[in-house]
Amino acid sequence: MNKFPYNAGHLLVSPLKHTGTLDDLNQQELLDLIATVRFSIKVLQIVMKPHGFNVGINIGRVAGAGLPDHIHFHIIPRWNGDTSFISVISDTKVISQSMEEIYEKLSNLFRTLKDDLTES
Repeated sequence: MNKFPYNAGHLLVSPLKHTGTLDDLNQQELLDLIATVRFSIKVLQIVMKPHGFNVGINIGRVAGAGLPDHIHFHIIPRWNGDTSFISVISDTKVISQSMEEIYEKLSNLFRTLKDDLTES
């Protein structure tokens, strides 16, 4: 989970290899990364029941990468009428559920469904 989430359930997915660019990943590492993003979305759909998602990657500090030497995907659940990007204008984040509660629910389902990732 993101330590500073834009919305409840905001996840980060990163490759095991420490790199700041997709170019440094081989084909299998790229496939594994995208498969993990897809799996994470599946878990979020079951646990959080969002209406949609923002999925993105920031490459380089100028693009907003907080960890410029370790690329990662942001997976942000979205709901109709949510206020997840209020921080852009008021430096405030509104998270309607405890981070610990969300973490517990997500981590339990990740453990339960982990075999799905290797079978996909």
